[in-house]
Amino acid sequence: MGVRPPSSGDDEEPDSIEFGIAAVDARLKDADLRFPATKDDVNAALGHERIPYDVHGNDVALSEMLERVPAQQFDSRQELLNALHEPFEEYRRNRSGGVVAQVRSLLPF
Repeated sequence: MGVRPPSSGDDEEPDSIEFGIAAVDARLKDADLRFPATKDDVNAALGHERIPYDVHGNDVALSEMLERVPAQQFDSRQELLNALHEPFEEYRRNRSGGVVAQVRSLLPF
């Protein structure tokens, strides 16, 4: 997941804010982790990383998200990301401020 921040009015293209599995994917690209990988392998390589789970920058340890995944091994990076998708979504839903807060997070003011 990623959301573009509001434009500051200049012509420069704003950076996107990565959160959830998009943020995990960005960290996986920089990690020394090969697939297939076990949950323990992922935890050892990235479990300490704090991953933003919403556009406000609230974060959670990847190790906590891995605990919510039933699979013990991942044959590919995409398989890991797919397994983490629902735990991140559930975590975000349970910690959001409701519909109004979600709409406000998308507005530029």
